[in-house]
Amino acid sequence: MAFQSPKGTKDVLPEEQPYWRLVEETAGKIARLYGYGRIDLPVFEETALYQRGVGAGTDIVEKEMYTFEDKGGTLLTLRPEFTAGVMRAYLENGMAQRPRPVKVWSMGPVFRYERPQAGRYRQHTQFNVEAIGEQDPALDFEIMSVAYQLYSELGFRNLAFQINSIGCPECRPAYLEKLSSYFQRRIDAACDDCKKRLSRNPLRLLDCKNPSCQPAIDGAPAISDSLCADCAGHFSTLRQYLEDHQRPYTLNPRLVRGLDYYTKTVFEVWAEGIGSQNAVCGGGRYDGLSEAIGGPPTPGVGFASGMERIVLTLKHQALGVVPEPAPEVFLAHLGKGAERKAVELLSALRSSGIVAVMGFGDRSFKAQMREANTRGARFVGLIGESEMAAGVVQVKSMKDGSQTEVRWEGLAGHIRNRSGGR
Repeated sequence: MAFQSPKGTKDVLPEEQPYWRLVEETAGKIARLYGYGRIDLPVFEETALYQRGVGAGTDIVEKEMYTFEDKGGTLLTLRPEFTAGVMRAYLENGMAQRPRPVKVWSMGPVFRYERPQAGRYRQHTQFNVEAIGEQDPALDFEIMSVAYQLYSELGFRNLAFQINSIGCPECRPAYLEKLSSYFQRRIDAACDDCKKRLSRNPLRLLDCKNPSCQPAIDGAPAISDSLCADCAGHFSTLRQYLEDHQRPYTLNPRLVRGLDYYTKTVFEVWAEGIGSQNAVCGGGRYDGLSEAIGGPPTPGVGFASGMERIVLTLKHQALGVVPEPAPEVFLAHLGKGAERKAVELLSALRSSGIVAVMGFGDRSFKAQMREANTRGARFVGLIGESEMAAGVVQVKSMKDGSQTEVRWEGLAGHIRNRSGGR
C-alpha cells in the first residue's frame, strides 16, 4: 500500500455504520426531547478564539491544535472542541435576545494532536450539548440528565457521575495559592509538564496522569474546603437534585477538566469501562467564557461526548444494533438483452421502495447466486434467454428454494406480497 490513513484517524466502514446511526439518532432524539435545537458551526475558527477561550496554558492550545495560515494571512485552527465556537456563534448572532437559557446541540468532527488510545483519535466526532444564559444548578442537572439518559437508552451498564466544583473567580485564587504552595514543596518529583503547569495553570496539576505525580496529587488540598458560599450552595443544590432523582455519583476532588473556561460544576459520566478508560463524556459550567472572548458576562453549562468512545462501549458491552438492511431482491441475468432488462426492472423495484441490487459483469448464474447469498438477499430474480422471450422473471426464495414465475410488470407487487407488505 502506498498510502494509509493518517495516524489517529479511523475509517468507519459500512458494517460499523449501524452503531453510528443508533448513536446519532438516539442523541438527536434525546436532545430534542429536552428542548435543544441543533446548531452547526464552521469546522475551523480564528486561532485566537481558542487561545482566549480554551486557555493559552492548556494542553489543547499548547500541544494539540491543528493551526494553519490561510491565503489571506489569517491564523486559523481546526476545531479542537465545540464550546468556544458555540459561544462565539451565540454572541455574533444575537442569540442573547432569545428566551433563556438558549439550548443547542451539535455533532461533528473535532481535531486534536494527541496520543491515540481506545476510543480516542486525532480526528474524532463529538456530540455536544450547551445551555447558555442561566446559572441555575437545576440547569446543571438538566445537562447532566441529557447525558445520563443517552447512555441509559443505549443500554450502558454501571452508569455513575464523577462530580466536583472548581469554584469561581472569587474563591479559586485563594485555593490556587494554597495548591501552588503545596506543589512547590514537591516539584522536584514532578514530571516536566507539571513543572510548567505550576506557574501557568496550577489547577491542571490535579489532572496529570503521570504515575510519578500521583503520590503528590493524592495528598493535595481539596478545593471543597475553599469554596465561597455561592459556589458551595450551588454545588450542594446540584447534589440534592442528583440524590432526589437517584443518580449515582462520586465526589472526585481531583476532577478539574482540561480547559480554562470551566467554573463551579465539572462532571464526567462513567460506564463499565473500556480497559482503563471509564469516562464516556465530560462537561461542566463555564460562566467566564463569554467575557474571555470579548462578550458580556454570560453563564453557560454543557458537555461533550466522543462518538467513537460511545461506539466502542456499545461493542464492549455487547449491546446489539439493527444491521443495515440486506437487499430484498438480487437480479441475476445471463444472455443477450438480459442485463438491460435487469437494469430496467431494478429501477422499477427501487421506485416502489424495494431494496434491490443486481449482478454486474459477464458472470455465470452460479457466480451471481453466490454473490446474492453473500449479500443476504431474500429473493433472486433470474433472467435468462427463455425469460426474455416469455417476458417473465424466475423469482427464487433464498430461504426455502421455492421458485415462482412472475411477469415483468408484476415483479414489484409480488416481492411486496412475499415480504409481508414491506
